[in-house]
Amino acid sequence: MDISAATLSNINASSAAKAKVDDPGSQDRFLKLLVTQLKNQDPLSPMDNAQLTSQIAQINTVTGIATLNTSVQGLSSQFLQMQTLQGASLVGKNVIVPGNKVDIADGVGQGGFEIATPADAVKVEVLSAAGQVIDTINLGAQSAGVHGFDWVAGKYDNTSNLTFRVTATSGATKLDATALMRDKVNAVSASGSSLQLQLARAGTVDYSTVKAIN
Repeated sequence: MDISAATLSNINASSAAKAKVDDPGSQDRFLKLLVTQLKNQDPLSPMDNAQLTSQIAQINTVTGIATLNTSVQGLSSQFLQMQTLQGASLVGKNVIVPGNKVDIADGVGQGGFEIATPADAVKVEVLSAAGQVIDTINLGAQSAGVHGFDWVAGKYDNTSNLTFRVTATSGATKLDATALMRDKVNAVSASGSSLQLQLARAGTVDYSTVKAIN
């Protein structure tokens, strides 16, 4: 029986795909397959040194990649733990994240927005909890980037659950505008491979969505 180098290569590839990265028996299985191949090879056409070296290099490469993957996973876990510890310093602070809830303090409502290109006109509409327009703020022309606005809240406070919507235009073209809100960080947690912030009003958001900290 002749087990060719190509056949052994396919068997090795299949075994490596099924084995766990920390499986200590993968090299033993390879050596058994290699010895079997050497015993059953055609004596008139034996495997040359180049083929043997290629097979050995193949298992070393698979083992090396598995070891590297394990190391990277360990580093990622440690990085997330460090990030979570650092993120704990955000508890009690305010952050700016995507959202459309009006934040009201001392009679002043605040919110923000981000536009990717300059706008000829920007309009902010303040909405009641039922979605009715309470007031309209015309901000005029605005440059690309992040902007904020203040609004005299009068009798309203955060229990009123007011929201806002932003309309930005350039000529007759309506531009994409992302509403931004200020919220307080109540806690931080690690989920999967990312840091999560638990906010007082917006709920749980990914740390990567934070636009600013204040």
